[in-house]
Amino acid sequence: MTSPHDKPNGGGVPVPVTPAGATSGAPAEHPPSSPAGRGMFGNQGSGDVSGFGGLVRPRQPITGASRPFGSYFDEVHDALEEAYPGFADAIEKVVVDRGELTLHVRPERIAEVCQVMRDDLALRFELCSSVSGVDYLGADERRLHVVYQLTSMTYRRRVRLEAAVPAENPHLPSVTATYPTADWQEREAYDMFGIVFDGHPNLTRILMPDDWEGHPQRKDYPLGGVPVEYKGAEIPPPDKRRSYQ
Repeated sequence: MTSPHDKPNGGGVPVPVTPAGATSGAPAEHPPSSPAGRGMFGNQGSGDVSGFGGLVRPRQPITGASRPFGSYFDEVHDALEEAYPGFADAIEKVVVDRGELTLHVRPERIAEVCQVMRDDLALRFELCSSVSGVDYLGADERRLHVVYQLTSMTYRRRVRLEAAVPAENPHLPSVTATYPTADWQEREAYDMFGIVFDGHPNLTRILMPDDWEGHPQRKDYPLGGVPVEYKGAEIPPPDKRRSYQ
């Protein structure tokens, strides 16, 4: 780095000057104003770098909604109940929260429900825009949840489906036969959470190497990793960075 003022004898070719504040050990080196173990707002000593000093927010239980649900949610609920004979057994709970309708579906019935949601003329949820995983470690015995975001292009509606499976037996049917867009999304949920989608045409890892052990987005996965070189600098793994020392 050069500066127009750093010239030998008042002229000539600028000489390189080390930028103010630069250190050779960045980003792992401790900055003078933020020693290791110190979080936001002056928090020190707890290892909690968030600055909330170990504050634990109470978890609110997810309870089923009661009729009327509001918006178009009643119409979707009634149309699915009329079109799908196994509705009472397949739908565990209906939740309306933050302006969103969520149908909690038994995992073994998820493919059947998706088929009806797409094909019934009163529903017409033609697009599955997202399949993602969530780990509710310590909050649900069936800790691994799969979330499906469905969109009706015909009626301009959105519905969220959710199915929960235990970590010991994380199996549920694939919906790729109904929604081809779920192909790579199910592979990502398998890779990151270890959720097995039975019937998937090619359920292999999509982000991690094929021989990778474990599933990185599970909450009991150890914090660690490998150093990464980026544009000449080495980025240490998370457990070696200053915030976690």
